[in-house]
Amino acid sequence: MSVPQWLLKKMPEFVVFSRTNRIISSVNTVCRSAACPNILECFSNRHTAFMILGSSCTRNCAFCGVDHGTPLPVDSGEPARVAEAAKELGLSHVVVTSVSRDDLADGGALQFARTIEALHRAGGMTVEVLIPDFGGNNDSLRQVMDAEPHVIAHNLETVRRLQPVIRPRAGYERSLDIIRHVKVSDKRILAKSGLILGLGENDSEILAAMTDLREAGCDILTLGQYRQPGENQLPVPRFILEEGFEYWREEGMRLGFSHVFSGSYVRSSYRAGDVFQSDGGKPTWKTGGY
Repeated sequence: MSVPQWLLKKMPEFVVFSRTNRIISSVNTVCRSAACPNILECFSNRHTAFMILGSSCTRNCAFCGVDHGTPLPVDSGEPARVAEAAKELGLSHVVVTSVSRDDLADGGALQFARTIEALHRAGGMTVEVLIPDFGGNNDSLRQVMDAEPHVIAHNLETVRRLQPVIRPRAGYERSLDIIRHVKVSDKRILAKSGLILGLGENDSEILAAMTDLREAGCDILTLGQYRQPGENQLPVPRFILEEGFEYWREEGMRLGFSHVFSGSYVRSSYRAGDVFQSDGGKPTWKTGGY
């Protein structure tokens, strides 16, 4: 039986892959921590998503491959190391995410702000942060926004019905409120979110979640296939064909999202910089779908 083309990945550029791996050896990445299936492709193109605030999450979501447990103290030198690695890689768009840090009063917002500021000082980069919910603390969200990232992403992850099972310490409305707060507070910042498909939802629930995100003001949407990252995570209830992802991409564009990344291998930060183009050296927003 032949393998569908959409399941095939090109062999990586091993020289570039090795160089990327070396440069980011002093920082954490979600690429490695979450067992991302795109790591060979992305590292071969000098792309990565930095993960700050350690590698142990205080939550244990049913879909996630990141370790959970007692986290280490906040590393004050981490923002500078992230900026140095991004500059050495020559990145024009930088994605920074984190584990959830419910042990911290601000949920880790100050470390996000310091990392954004360090990247701004490095210069020549657009900055995207994929943030946790900070326990619903708008002061923490404001602290991140005040550092002026270009994109703030927060993933809804799944449909309303499945939230208590998939993300028991998060909340559907809380996640939507983050998107709403970003767009009401500062329209210059692009709001982004993502859904993992194949977790047991039905099509009407997918459409409802997409509609809720758009009505909250979400600009950019990512849709990808759930893959079980380890034996302790939820098994895959269903696989969606690539034709299905194309259907949802078209639905997303119809709903009014400025950009929709939809595909089996799409993840939150996959080709994240594609939403920007250079206009005389100044990054500008472009629209489209993928």
